[in-house]
Amino acid sequence: MNYEGHGNREIRERVIPESEVTEKIRKLKQIPVSGRCARECINIAYGFFTPLEGFMGKEEVDAVCERMTLADGTLWPIPIVLDVKEEEIRTKKIKKGDSILLTYTASSLAMMEVEDIFRLNKTKIAEAVLGTTDERHPGVRMLRGLENTFLGGKIALVNPPEFQPPFDRFWYTPRQLRKRIVENGWERVVAHQTRNVPHSGHEWLMKGAWFSANGELPVEKLKTGILVNCIIGPKRTGDYIDEAIVLCHQRLCEARYFRDDIHMVTIALWDMRYAGPREAIFHAILRTNLGCTHHMFGRDHAGVGSYYGSYDAHRIFDQIPQHKLKIKPVRVLEWWYCPICGEVTYSGLCGHSQERQKFSGTLIRSMIEDKVKPTKLIFRPEIYDKLMESAEKYGFGSPFCTEKYLAERKPVFKLPALW
Repeated sequence: MNYEGHGNREIRERVIPESEVTEKIRKLKQIPVSGRCARECINIAYGFFTPLEGFMGKEEVDAVCERMTLADGTLWPIPIVLDVKEEEIRTKKIKKGDSILLTYTASSLAMMEVEDIFRLNKTKIAEAVLGTTDERHPGVRMLRGLENTFLGGKIALVNPPEFQPPFDRFWYTPRQLRKRIVENGWERVVAHQTRNVPHSGHEWLMKGAWFSANGELPVEKLKTGILVNCIIGPKRTGDYIDEAIVLCHQRLCEARYFRDDIHMVTIALWDMRYAGPREAIFHAILRTNLGCTHHMFGRDHAGVGSYYGSYDAHRIFDQIPQHKLKIKPVRVLEWWYCPICGEVTYSGLCGHSQERQKFSGTLIRSMIEDKVKPTKLIFRPEIYDKLMESAEKYGFGSPFCTEKYLAERKPVFKLPALW
């Protein structure tokens, strides 16, 4: 089994076996971490962030900001940091060389070897990574909200998360997923990142990327797969609920719009930075570690507002030497409905640009809110039905995040009690 990830480094799981979780670990100084840090701790431990073995120290952060690499020269575009209240450091007398226990929701999470304690210039990071210091940018707001003290050092998970339904069936570690890819007989895998319930435009983005990635392979035996990787992270009111996203993508396959031998739905824990081109590189690294050979990048990938050009996330790959990334970008334009062609078609092919009808997310959402079933040219009927079913079962009657959902939703994962 090939477990070679980004930077030609082996994907290793940094998880302490249950039999080795001793009373000694329990007696370590404890530091509570945020939801973001907990998710990133899990990602580091299972190899999603290979070659990272822990949270970055100041030298690594500076290298990422200044050169878009780790200190050893490995391509890496976004700092992965652990922010901690200064009072916690002071009152618990945390110092370099200490072993500490990171906790989340009052449960043990991971052991950390403290290698660095430092401060960061958040403005410098925003300028380098996000290209803006505008407070309206959600990534800038995330940075501003971090504590002022940071810990760097290797981590090891002491308490593996238990994923809750319906997410449990879509959770795979990189090593588990690579085994499934081999079992499926896929020689190539094209990744589709999503935070949305799929409309017909999304469906054709995936199909177009599959054709591109399949390339010259023989067609008698399908050896190219589509890996739908749903991003699970912080939500805002008005976003689709996470349960609907994963279940509706799975419904595309169940309803046979995709063959089940070329389509698979999974999840990834990630707090979007909306860093546009830099985040596109990060997503390529993440999917490299999942075993993907290709990654689809559409219009405004990982962007927000007008902070980046529509295809900046395409162009940045022209600046990356080929040996720095194992995965191949599949750069696609828009899909739209053309009333002249009478079908969903590709903007790179269709000449009826004046008559085009774009897939307006705002329009689709307003129809759903009014419980008007969109035409199947826009939204597959099976997807609409699954969306409404998910709304009743998980969203307190709404397929979109409400204040009630955000406050009372069931957690994606739980940490069991160790002691």
